[in-house]
Amino acid sequence: MNIRDRLKDKKRVVIKIGSSSLTHPDTGRLNLIKLEILVREISDLRNQGIEVVLVSSGAIAVGRKAMGFDHKPQLLSQKQACAAIGQARLMMIYQKLFAEYNQTAAQILMTKNTMVNNLNRKNAKNTFNELLQMGAIPIVNENDTISTYEIEFGDNDTLSAVVAALIGADLLILLSDIDGLFTDDPRTNESAKFVEVVEKLDDRLMNMGKATTGSSVGTGGMATKIHAAEIATAAGADMVIANGKDFHVIHKIMQGRNHGTLFLANRKEEFYLIDYLEKI
Repeated sequence: MNIRDRLKDKKRVVIKIGSSSLTHPDTGRLNLIKLEILVREISDLRNQGIEVVLVSSGAIAVGRKAMGFDHKPQLLSQKQACAAIGQARLMMIYQKLFAEYNQTAAQILMTKNTMVNNLNRKNAKNTFNELLQMGAIPIVNENDTISTYEIEFGDNDTLSAVVAALIGADLLILLSDIDGLFTDDPRTNESAKFVEVVEKLDDRLMNMGKATTGSSVGTGGMATKIHAAEIATAAGADMVIANGKDFHVIHKIMQGRNHGTLFLANRKEEFYLIDYLEKI
């Protein structure tokens, strides 16, 4: 049996989309054609009875364009103001598109405090479970409007892994501007080899996650994706890193086709999410 056939049986999936996968590279504005494909792919998963949580970046990117910023805002107050504007716009578009497929989108904004505090974490878990039971599609983002350095996740790769662990998801899909894990950065090293399957994360693989990103709008490089894999696989979820250039890749991954790097679940008997949060 092909090891990827196990992906066909997944019932609770977290999908993370990076800012660079949602926007046009030349203008930084939302790519509405890609957004429609994303919504259709997720809606079809719901039609198959699969529960889906979407972790979506893009609030600051959308907000900054709405307010005429040509570059990433540097001041924290500017980022937070852009996030406040962009998050509302982004959710409005998501809700409109999902409604076309008779799906209901829900918004959940989180900070690290949501997870570190025991009561907050329990409430967040209950909310996710209730929404999924209702058949809604939770759309998650970091609460950039109020987040400061002390309480932020810092990137949505980590946030999506934390969400996957919290709700007991059996698959996490990270879609970004890279095809998966390579032995080195393929943008600078032509001899870098693609890694199809990671059975176990070891020190060598952890060191391969260099803190680089090829995007002007995203925040997560390979280091954050390896860290996400560490959390998700220890919690018992398989994880796939794949290219978000074409969102049709979602159903191809779910069908067990050979796309992206597959990290196999390696559940730890004593998995405490709080231990991993302390490393952030």
